[in-house]
Amino acid sequence: MENQTIVTDSPVGRHLDQISESKPASYLMFDKQKIELVAKITIGREYDNSVVVDNKLASRHHAVIQKIRDAYFIKDEKSTNGTFVNGLKIPEGKYVKLNKGDKITIGTANLVIS
Repeated sequence: MENQTIVTDSPVGRHLDQISESKPASYLMFDKQKIELVAKITIGREYDNSVVVDNKLASRHHAVIQKIRDAYFIKDEKSTNGTFVNGLKIPEGKYVKLNKGDKITIGTANLVIS
């Protein structure tokens, strides 16, 4: 038996394989600004953060986005009101993988991974 799969043997499979090789997320959209994704981005109300969210529902040091290997993850930094990804509250202190198109909500502010 040959070593063929749906990816190597069909047009649909080859198309899916090309889609999976698309470019990874490279920036964060916030207030109509592109913010380049780097190794570590802090988000919060305090001015020492990489991304400052001017919103009373945001904690001073609300969340952090960190690159681990070739992917980006977000972690809530024990915020008062929580951090949401695509409308779901993420567990405090746990890293959650981010994908291109994910919407992060902190208070009333939305940030989109692009």
